[in-house]
Amino acid sequence: MTKKKQGDAHDNGSLKAKSGKTRVVKEIKSKPSAKSDRAISRKTSDVLPIALSDLKAEKPSQNGKSTLFIDPPDLDPRELFDFTSPAVKNKPIKAKPERKTAAVRVKKSKVKKIFVLDTSVILYNHNSINSFDDNDVAIPITVLEELDNFKKGNDNKNFEAREFIRILDSLSENATLTDWIPLVKSKGGNFKVVMNEQSDRDARLIFDDNKPDHRILNAALSLVKEFPDRKVILVSKDINLRLKAKSLDLTAEDFLTGKIKDVEGLYTGITTINDLSSRIIDKLYQNGYCTLRDIGVKVAVPNHYYILRNTTTSALAFYNALNGRVERIEKRSSYRITPRNAEQVFAMHAILNPEVKLVTLQGVAGTGKTLLALATALEQKRNFKQVFLARPIVPLSNKDIGYLPGDIKSKINPYMEPLYDNLKFIQSQFGEKDKEFKGITDALESEKLVIQPLAYIRGRSISNVCFIIDEAQNLTPHEVKTIITRAGQGTKIILTGDIYQIDTPYLDAQSNGMSYLIDKVKHHAIYAHVRLEKGERSELANLANDLL
Repeated sequence: MTKKKQGDAHDNGSLKAKSGKTRVVKEIKSKPSAKSDRAISRKTSDVLPIALSDLKAEKPSQNGKSTLFIDPPDLDPRELFDFTSPAVKNKPIKAKPERKTAAVRVKKSKVKKIFVLDTSVILYNHNSINSFDDNDVAIPITVLEELDNFKKGNDNKNFEAREFIRILDSLSENATLTDWIPLVKSKGGNFKVVMNEQSDRDARLIFDDNKPDHRILNAALSLVKEFPDRKVILVSKDINLRLKAKSLDLTAEDFLTGKIKDVEGLYTGITTINDLSSRIIDKLYQNGYCTLRDIGVKVAVPNHYYILRNTTTSALAFYNALNGRVERIEKRSSYRITPRNAEQVFAMHAILNPEVKLVTLQGVAGTGKTLLALATALEQKRNFKQVFLARPIVPLSNKDIGYLPGDIKSKINPYMEPLYDNLKFIQSQFGEKDKEFKGITDALESEKLVIQPLAYIRGRSISNVCFIIDEAQNLTPHEVKTIITRAGQGTKIILTGDIYQIDTPYLDAQSNGMSYLIDKVKHHAIYAHVRLEKGERSELANLANDLL
């Protein structure tokens, strides 16, 4: 390699070292490269970060040449160049863009939440422990103690308690319950039993009571202290317990599984179409049917009912999904019970329709839900092996009916009286010598017609049965599912109730089984729903429903 003498020209101008030593430069031809020449800033301070090892390296330039810098080892980089040289002073030098370091994306692992379950959640749904995705679930030991008090009995809450205890037993096997144990049916969550009920903010002292709710609060607070980096959430169906938790700065939520979002927008099963052409209504009367297009409906909903009218005429119809027609409905009676309004006509039609296997009738008191269901069931009792009429028992203080005095019949009769009242009203439409009157009595004696608490029918086969469940709003979604999944061939199930009149603790209009069912099974071909709004019991009953 040949050194150039001081003063020899370089393509980029003459560079003089202040020390008098020669800056040696040699041009070497090389292949073009995407990398640009090393930029030299006019400011001395900008030269400082450039390492000498970099300056000695061969750097290809865009013109196909590469420049090799050879620096004497005894030179200070700040004294390397004479920036007063005209060649350097007058030659524009492009600054090299700052190197951008590729950002390293670090995937943050999701911090699992800890959900603390209250007893009310488990009595609502024993499978609630598997409802929290990949998060962890904690069960305070007090909850297990409370479940022990609920495990005996025939009521649904007793069943839920027993099932939950079995789930914990099968999951734990030989493991220690105070350690995190995988939840098999969840998406990666674990569970544990919380023994520690000590907290810096002792709920028992704050609320001046050692009741179970306060010990559950303490268990949740102890988890907050033990896991400061994780969100701890108390889940309870008890509104008052949630309020107490929030007063202690503890996050609390309702159990949302099985809870519908919009009660006001719940499916009604009926659409009223006003100002329909008389030609279409006449066609409906003449042919017995028309099309959805005729009435201006774009979405086909099986077994949906229509009130079609204009200023001069009207008609009642439903959409038959089997043939794709809107068919006219005629008023008919069952056991001399005649519908008094369009809603009742639809209710009777739905129950009498052999293609419909599941019917829900929702409405306020006095709309005739139970009476219509019972009358139409008796009308077609020959089509079924039995007619079951049942309702859930919700005793005072939510205690089991075993606490009541007397034998089993005397215990359940007060709760079954409303059903017997409806049956007596139907019988009263006939004389004692009429076969229908005697037929109802014989059906009761031969158990062709069975009236019992719902808990007493648990486990029974319901094949080829017409099964009426009154006051279905007092059932949980899990209870409703259990009943329907037991239906065998030839069974029809009818649920009646008022979702705004609930007697069961921890249920409301959003979380009860009837609302859940209506919301989930609407638009299915074997299902029909009718919401009855017009009361027919009496003017006094209507007054109470409307104004009180």
